[in-house]
This record gives sequence, structure tokens and C-alpha cells, in this order.
Amino acid sequence: MIKPLLLFIFLISFGSNAQEIALLKYNGGGDWYANPTSLPNLIRFCNSNINTKIKTKPATVEPNSPDLFSYPFIHMTGHGNVVFNDSEAENLKKYLEAGGFLHIDDNYGMDQYIRKEIKKLFPNYDLVEIPSSHPIFQKPFVFSSGLPKIHEHDGKRPQAYGIFIANRLVLLYTYECDLGDGWEDAEVNNDPIEVRQKALKMGANIINFIFNN
Repeated sequence: MIKPLLLFIFLISFGSNAQEIALLKYNGGGDWYANPTSLPNLIRFCNSNINTKIKTKPATVEPNSPDLFSYPFIHMTGHGNVVFNDSEAENLKKYLEAGGFLHIDDNYGMDQYIRKEIKKLFPNYDLVEIPSSHPIFQKPFVFSSGLPKIHEHDGKRPQAYGIFIANRLVLLYTYECDLGDGWEDAEVNNDPIEVRQKALKMGANIINFIFNN
């Protein structure tokens, strides 16, 4: 449930038919700007299929910006290094504790860096694997086996990890899946339509979960 600090902002957004989500611009050298067509495509899919009314152009926000608190959903991706300084980590932590949500999608190569930064945010919490029975995999589209596999990379199974605070999922980390590549324009990765549909439907489940819990 969204806490009071963010609830007022989100209700204003919903009431004005101007929901908005954002991409996180982080430091460290990693390509935070990877997959430029992914979020716009996911937004269009959600607006067409699950009755959201999200602005078609996602915002870009930095970890230490007060604007972070304007968005119910922040997406983060990339292939390389990620560094949150102390003020960025503190602001992100406050945002998540206040009711915000961060989805981190490893675009292959981020894992060794992002786990350290997640621990910097929440030193007293561990990433836990999210079971396929969790609501995020159940509606509006059913993924009975949990997170779908979009790209092979190392051939490992896809895994969804989360940070839960007071039983609320505040951070989702998708690993060995590459949802964002599946959201991109078809010609970028030449994924077949069924693979892209799986990725978009899983993305819609994430958005649906955030806007309804």
C-alpha cells in the first residue's frame, strides 16, 4: 500500500489522467540510457491493454533528485557499473520506504555491481527470490512458472528478486531475463512476436501490481 507521503502526489496524478513513470539516470559509468524504446513501448502496451493512462514519454530522474517522489514507478537498466553516493542512496531509500517502487532490470553485466548498491540501500535486508505464486506473476497475465526467459545470455534460469519492507515489495530485481530487450522495437533485437509479447505482458503485470497495491 502506498504510504501517505506519496499517496497525495499519486492521487493528483491519477485524477488528472497524467500518470507518469521514470527512468533512473545513475552514476558509475554504466549505460543507464540503454534500451531507449523499451519504456515507451511498455507504456503503449499498458495503456492499450490494462487501462492505464501513462504519459507516453517517460521522465528521466536522478537518484538524489526530489523529483523522485513524483513517480510511483522508477525503472533502472544497463550493462555495467552502478554507483550510488551516500546522498543518492539515502534519497532512494527514503523514496522506497515512503511508498515508491524501483524495478531494476539487468541488461546483462550489471549484476556484480547492482547487488552491492542494493545492499548499500538496505544493509539490513536481503534480496529474496520471489515465488511464482506471488501476485506480480498472476494478473492480469498468468506466468505460472514465474519470470519468463527473454534472452539467453549465460543460459541461466530467469530469477526475480525483491526487497520487502513490512511485507511490501519495494524493489524488484529481474536477473537473467532481460525484459527491457523484449520491450524494445522489434527490429532492435529481432525477437519473435511471442517473445516480445511475453516481455510486455510481464512488464504490464509489474505496472499493474504497482498501481494497485
